[in-house]
Amino acid sequence: MKRLYAIAGILLMLSLIFSGTISAEEVVSLKGKVKSIDLKTGAVIITTQAGQEVTVIVEDEATLSKFKDGRITEGDEVKVKYTIKDGKNISTYFKKAAGC
Repeated sequence: MKRLYAIAGILLMLSLIFSGTISAEEVVSLKGKVKSIDLKTGAVIITTQAGQEVTVIVEDEATLSKFKDGRITEGDEVKVKYTIKDGKNISTYFKKAAGC
């Protein structure tokens, strides 16, 4: 009987995962050039290698500091990872492609 409950529990978990009820945040990675930086909002527009423009919101102070002191500027090649929260691309990783 315990085995039956265990199997039922596993099947329930699998059905929730595959139905989308339980989902992990998707992390999107991209590489491109910084087109513009808005220091007031933290919004950075990146032009990908395919020519697509993606706006990413940077919230961490370390990266914002790099924008302010010029270590990351418009035209720099960057590697970025972000998650989508409330329709916005929120940066989780933002570095120069060659290091910074």
